[in-house]
Amino acid sequence: MLKDAVDLSGLHRVLVVKLRHLGDVLLTSPVFTVLKNHAPHLEIDALVYRDTEPMLSGHPAIANIFTVDRGWKQEGWPAQLSSEWRLFRSLRARHYDLIVHLTENPRGMVLALLLGARYGVARDYSGKRGRLWRNSFTHLYQVPSKPRHTVEIHLDALRRLGIYPETDERRLALTVTDEAESSVRALMTRHDLPSKGFIHIHPTSRWLFKCWELDKYVALINSLQEMGERVVLTAAPAEQELQFAAGIVSQLRRPVVDLCGQLNLKQLAALTRQAKCFVGVDSVPMHIASAMQTPVVVLFGPSGDLEWGPWQVNALVLSTNHSCRPCGMDGCGNGKVSECLTNIPVDEVLNAVKQLLAVA
Repeated sequence: MLKDAVDLSGLHRVLVVKLRHLGDVLLTSPVFTVLKNHAPHLEIDALVYRDTEPMLSGHPAIANIFTVDRGWKQEGWPAQLSSEWRLFRSLRARHYDLIVHLTENPRGMVLALLLGARYGVARDYSGKRGRLWRNSFTHLYQVPSKPRHTVEIHLDALRRLGIYPETDERRLALTVTDEAESSVRALMTRHDLPSKGFIHIHPTSRWLFKCWELDKYVALINSLQEMGERVVLTAAPAEQELQFAAGIVSQLRRPVVDLCGQLNLKQLAALTRQAKCFVGVDSVPMHIASAMQTPVVVLFGPSGDLEWGPWQVNALVLSTNHSCRPCGMDGCGNGKVSECLTNIPVDEVLNAVKQLLAVA
């Protein structure tokens, strides 16, 4: 038995802090599910960056979502301090009993010190964070040196408290709004797309060194269309991603349903839930597809698929046997092109899609 396990029956409010990118925040969603399942009386709040809020909004286990705006830093010191003070007052008014901090961001450490929570848990970043970090939390946990999926690392924070999740509690949770469902149904009607009657391809990432080659996407989509498959293409509204997607569309033999830059995150989730298969790279749309339980074909290069791969969904992960991967670098020699990814052949991706479609 864990000698310093926390008795959840004596707690009332919990704050979970995850200040990272979109996909990272979505991968925390099981933490809220497990906490609520094991202690239904708890009020569980989240603190995330404002642009990542859609990843958790509507989660049935979350009472409140507080946000930090990355743009505060550009507003000047007086305005930033005012925003920070308002946030701190809102958090302090909640009187948290437990803080679950899921990154090395120092903000979580400061909140653990200032909010007066009885308990706090965070990862032990030996060599990266010093004595103040260690003294800010009642519980610290370590992760193994071997690769471990990010969802499990998040849940290790709860295990350290004596909360042990069941397998079916660990699924990603992403709530799609009625408005998003309605708008996507209208788009599907406009383009004559039946439910489970198309393949969703999201070829880009905010980091283009994590992307496959443009001409290989063209060859893949041409082959899928020759098989009689409908293809829907999406991309984020960022200029470089839209240009990449436009380069694909301009070279295709037949048109696809091009929704690039047209969907918000909730709409993207609603769309991919209606797809028979998702094809993409290591990016938040892949994690969204996992949350929607849409079969996934994903190409991995410099990032680690054991840590960031599709979670609890029917999936095929494609990579190469380069001895240096996963290196985490922005392309070979920092050249923005990752050969471990670009060398994945078209036929391998096509066969993976066929394999998933055969069992769908």
